[in-house]
Amino acid sequence: MPPSSPSRPGSGEEVRRWYGEHFAEGATPSYRAAYPCGRDGALGLDYAAAAVDAAPAQQVQAFCGVGNPLALGDVLPGTQVLDVGCGAGFDCFVASRLVGPTGRVEGIDTTPEMVGRALHHFQEAGLSQAKAREASAEKLPFPDASFDLAVSNGAINLMPDKLRAFREIHRVLRPGGRLHFADVVRTGEPSKEQGDPDAWSR
Repeated sequence: MPPSSPSRPGSGEEVRRWYGEHFAEGATPSYRAAYPCGRDGALGLDYAAAAVDAAPAQQVQAFCGVGNPLALGDVLPGTQVLDVGCGAGFDCFVASRLVGPTGRVEGIDTTPEMVGRALHHFQEAGLSQAKAREASAEKLPFPDASFDLAVSNGAINLMPDKLRAFREIHRVLRPGGRLHFADVVRTGEPSKEQGDPDAWSR
Protein backbone atom coordinates (compact mmCIF):
# COMPACT_ATOMS: atom_id res chain seq x y z
CA MET A 1 0.00 0.00 0.00
CA PRO A 2 1.19 3.58 -0.55
CA PRO A 3 2.93 5.16 2.45
CA SER A 4 0.72 7.36 4.61
CA SER A 5 3.18 10.19 5.21
CA PRO A 6 2.34 13.21 2.98
CA SER A 7 6.04 13.94 2.46
CA ARG A 8 6.88 10.55 0.94
CA PRO A 9 6.26 9.26 -2.58
CA GLY A 10 2.79 7.82 -2.86
CA SER A 11 1.22 10.64 -0.86
CA GLY A 12 -1.89 12.39 -2.08
CA GLU A 13 0.20 15.23 -3.47
CA GLU A 14 2.35 12.90 -5.56
CA VAL A 15 -0.72 11.12 -6.91
CA ARG A 16 -2.39 14.43 -7.84
CA ARG A 17 0.77 15.59 -9.60
CA TRP A 18 1.14 12.38 -11.58
CA TYR A 19 -2.48 12.19 -12.75
CA GLY A 20 -2.53 15.92 -13.48
CA GLU A 21 0.47 15.56 -15.77
CA HIS A 22 -0.68 12.42 -17.58
CA PHE A 23 -4.42 12.96 -17.84
CA ALA A 24 -4.90 16.67 -18.43
CA GLU A 25 -7.19 17.47 -21.34
CA GLY A 26 -5.30 16.80 -24.56
CA ALA A 27 -2.36 15.11 -22.83
CA THR A 28 -0.81 12.13 -24.58
CA PRO A 29 -0.06 9.43 -22.00
CA SER A 30 3.67 8.60 -21.93
CA TYR A 31 3.48 5.51 -19.73
CA ARG A 32 2.46 1.88 -20.02
CA ALA A 33 -0.32 1.12 -17.58
CA ALA A 34 -0.45 -2.25 -15.87
CA TYR A 35 -4.25 -2.25 -15.84
CA PRO A 36 -7.06 -2.01 -18.44
CA CYS A 37 -7.39 1.36 -20.18
CA GLY A 38 -9.38 2.90 -22.99
CA ARG A 39 -12.16 1.27 -24.99
CA ASP A 40 -10.57 -2.18 -25.12
CA GLY A 41 -9.95 -2.04 -21.37
CA ALA A 42 -13.57 -1.13 -20.60
CA LEU A 43 -14.92 -3.86 -22.86
CA GLY A 44 -12.49 -6.34 -21.31
CA LEU A 45 -13.92 -5.50 -17.90
CA ASP A 46 -17.42 -6.31 -19.17
CA TYR A 47 -18.81 -2.82 -19.47
CA ALA A 48 -21.72 -2.96 -21.90
CA ALA A 49 -20.63 -2.13 -25.44
CA ALA A 50 -23.66 0.15 -25.83
CA ALA A 51 -22.55 2.27 -22.86
CA VAL A 52 -18.92 2.38 -24.00
CA ASP A 53 -19.92 3.45 -27.50
CA ALA A 54 -22.37 6.07 -26.19
CA ALA A 55 -19.76 7.81 -23.99
CA PRO A 56 -17.70 10.70 -25.36
CA ALA A 57 -14.68 9.28 -27.19
CA GLN A 58 -12.12 11.25 -25.16
CA GLN A 59 -13.75 10.10 -21.93
CA VAL A 60 -13.47 6.48 -22.99
CA GLN A 61 -9.85 7.03 -24.04
CA ALA A 62 -9.07 8.34 -20.54
CA PHE A 63 -10.69 5.36 -18.82
CA CYS A 64 -8.41 3.37 -16.50
CA GLY A 65 -9.90 0.73 -14.24
CA VAL A 66 -9.24 -2.54 -12.50
CA GLY A 67 -12.80 -3.85 -12.54
CA ASN A 68 -16.43 -2.92 -13.10
CA PRO A 69 -17.92 -1.87 -9.74
CA LEU A 70 -21.27 -1.05 -11.36
CA ALA A 71 -21.69 -4.73 -12.24
CA LEU A 72 -21.55 -5.86 -8.59
CA GLY A 73 -25.26 -5.28 -8.02
CA ASP A 74 -28.33 -3.71 -9.56
CA VAL A 75 -28.25 0.06 -10.02
CA LEU A 76 -31.89 1.05 -10.33
CA PRO A 77 -33.52 4.21 -11.70
CA GLY A 78 -33.59 6.94 -9.10
CA THR A 79 -30.50 5.70 -7.25
CA GLN A 80 -28.23 8.32 -5.66
CA VAL A 81 -24.62 7.35 -6.53
CA LEU A 82 -21.24 8.60 -5.30
CA ASP A 83 -18.14 7.79 -7.40
CA VAL A 84 -15.02 8.00 -5.24
CA GLY A 85 -12.01 8.81 -7.43
CA CYS A 86 -14.07 9.47 -10.54
CA GLY A 87 -11.20 10.42 -12.84
CA ALA A 88 -12.52 11.58 -16.22
CA GLY A 89 -15.98 10.38 -15.24
CA PHE A 90 -16.56 7.21 -17.27
CA ASP A 91 -18.14 5.30 -14.37
CA CYS A 92 -20.26 8.39 -13.66
CA PHE A 93 -21.42 8.33 -17.27
CA VAL A 94 -22.35 4.64 -17.07
CA ALA A 95 -24.07 5.14 -13.71
CA SER A 96 -26.06 8.08 -15.09
CA ARG A 97 -27.50 5.86 -17.80
CA LEU A 98 -28.59 3.37 -15.14
CA VAL A 99 -30.11 5.82 -12.62
CA GLY A 100 -31.88 7.90 -15.26
CA PRO A 101 -33.16 11.46 -14.92
CA THR A 102 -34.64 10.80 -11.46
CA GLY A 103 -31.28 9.65 -10.10
CA ARG A 104 -28.13 11.53 -9.17
CA VAL A 105 -24.43 10.83 -9.66
CA GLU A 106 -21.72 12.77 -7.84
CA GLY A 107 -18.06 12.18 -8.65
CA ILE A 108 -15.16 13.34 -6.52
CA ASP A 109 -11.48 13.36 -7.36
CA THR A 110 -8.45 15.05 -5.82
CA THR A 111 -6.96 15.99 -9.20
CA PRO A 112 -8.41 19.23 -10.63
CA GLU A 113 -7.44 18.27 -14.17
CA MET A 114 -9.50 15.09 -13.90
CA VAL A 115 -12.49 16.92 -12.45
CA GLY A 116 -12.27 19.39 -15.32
CA ARG A 117 -12.31 16.57 -17.84
CA ALA A 118 -15.25 14.88 -16.14
CA LEU A 119 -17.32 18.08 -16.12
CA HIS A 120 -16.48 18.69 -19.78
CA HIS A 121 -17.58 15.19 -20.74
CA PHE A 122 -20.81 15.41 -18.71
CA GLN A 123 -21.70 18.60 -20.57
CA GLU A 124 -20.70 17.02 -23.88
CA ALA A 125 -22.98 14.04 -23.19
CA GLY A 126 -25.84 16.22 -21.96
CA LEU A 127 -25.93 14.66 -18.50
CA SER A 128 -27.84 16.91 -16.13
CA GLN A 129 -27.84 14.37 -13.29
CA ALA A 130 -24.03 13.96 -13.15
CA LYS A 131 -21.67 16.31 -11.32
CA ALA A 132 -18.03 16.25 -10.25
CA ARG A 133 -16.01 18.23 -7.76
CA GLU A 134 -12.49 18.35 -6.37
CA ALA A 135 -12.51 16.62 -2.99
CA SER A 136 -10.83 13.91 -0.96
CA ALA A 137 -12.49 10.68 0.13
CA GLU A 138 -10.94 11.36 3.52
CA LYS A 139 -13.18 14.43 3.89
CA LEU A 140 -16.26 14.07 1.74
CA PRO A 141 -18.20 17.33 1.19
CA PHE A 142 -21.63 15.74 1.64
CA PRO A 143 -24.08 15.44 4.54
CA ASP A 144 -24.61 12.17 6.37
CA ALA A 145 -26.79 9.59 4.61
CA SER A 146 -26.65 11.30 1.20
CA PHE A 147 -26.26 8.27 -1.10
CA ASP A 148 -27.72 4.85 -1.79
CA LEU A 149 -24.57 3.54 -3.47
CA ALA A 150 -20.87 4.41 -3.46
CA VAL A 151 -18.57 3.06 -6.17
CA SER A 152 -14.82 3.26 -6.66
CA ASN A 153 -12.58 1.86 -9.38
CA GLY A 154 -8.87 1.56 -8.65
CA ALA A 155 -8.76 4.63 -6.41
CA ILE A 156 -8.85 3.54 -2.77
CA ASN A 157 -5.36 2.03 -3.03
CA LEU A 158 -4.05 5.54 -3.78
CA MET A 159 -5.50 7.12 -0.63
CA PRO A 160 -3.01 7.80 2.17
CA ASP A 161 -5.55 7.27 5.00
CA LYS A 162 -7.74 4.37 3.87
CA LEU A 163 -9.47 3.85 7.21
CA ARG A 164 -10.62 7.45 7.28
CA ALA A 165 -11.81 7.16 3.66
CA PHE A 166 -13.90 4.08 4.46
CA ARG A 167 -15.36 5.82 7.50
CA GLU A 168 -16.32 8.83 5.38
CA ILE A 169 -17.91 6.63 2.71
CA HIS A 170 -19.88 4.85 5.44
CA ARG A 171 -20.98 8.21 6.86
CA VAL A 172 -22.49 9.46 3.60
CA LEU A 173 -24.27 6.18 2.79
CA ARG A 174 -27.87 5.83 3.86
CA PRO A 175 -28.88 2.91 6.12
CA GLY A 176 -28.76 -0.15 3.90
CA GLY A 177 -26.54 1.65 1.39
CA ARG A 178 -23.89 -0.27 -0.53
CA LEU A 179 -20.23 0.17 -1.44
CA HIS A 180 -19.10 -1.45 -4.71
CA PHE A 181 -15.41 -1.12 -5.38
CA ALA A 182 -12.72 -2.72 -7.50
CA ASP A 183 -9.10 -2.25 -6.54
CA VAL A 184 -5.61 -3.66 -6.46
CA VAL A 185 -3.66 -5.00 -3.50
CA ARG A 186 0.00 -5.78 -3.04
CA THR A 187 1.07 -9.22 -1.96
CA GLY A 188 4.54 -10.10 -0.74
CA GLU A 189 7.34 -7.67 -0.03
CA PRO A 190 7.45 -4.14 -1.52
CA SER A 191 9.37 -3.90 -4.77
CA LYS A 192 12.45 -1.73 -5.17
CA GLU A 193 10.16 0.74 -6.97
CA GLN A 194 8.44 1.62 -3.70
CA GLY A 195 10.12 5.04 -3.57
CA ASP A 196 9.14 5.93 -7.15
CA PRO A 197 6.08 8.23 -7.34
CA ASP A 198 5.28 6.94 -10.83
CA ALA A 199 5.17 3.37 -9.54
CA TRP A 200 2.80 4.35 -6.71
CA SER A 201 0.54 6.36 -8.98
CA ARG A 202 0.22 3.60 -11.53
